[in-house]
Amino acid sequence: QVQLVESGGGLVQTGGSLRLSCAASGRTFSSSAMGWFRQAPGKEREFVAAINWNGVITDYTDSVKGRFTISRDNDKNTAYLQLNSLKPEDTGVYYCAARPKNSWRDSTKYDYWGQGTQVTVSS
Repeated sequence: QVQLVESGGGLVQTGGSLRLSCAASGRTFSSSAMGWFRQAPGKEREFVAAINWNGVITDYTDSVKGRFTISRDNDKNTAYLQLNSLKPEDTGVYYCAARPKNSWRDSTKYDYWGQGTQVTVSS
């Protein structure tokens, strides 16, 4: 079992930054790929970024490339998502997820989810 707890969300102005954290419990964290997703009001949950078990491989959706950075610290059982140059369209609830099977861009492939953290970007 893996439990995930996100933190770090908040209200920022356009162009601002936030750092989201995803603290994991359970011994399988260090061997698990991790993903970040977001969901805006009235929209489906969408893939944002993912990272493999040792942090060597990362993947981003096109809209956040160059602005967001995913990372992890396996000693701390924590994954991070650094959000820079935020835009109003980045607003939503951000979720971390663990242990995807096959495609890590597909939210249905993940075994574990956090409760989400709200990110609001004002214009």
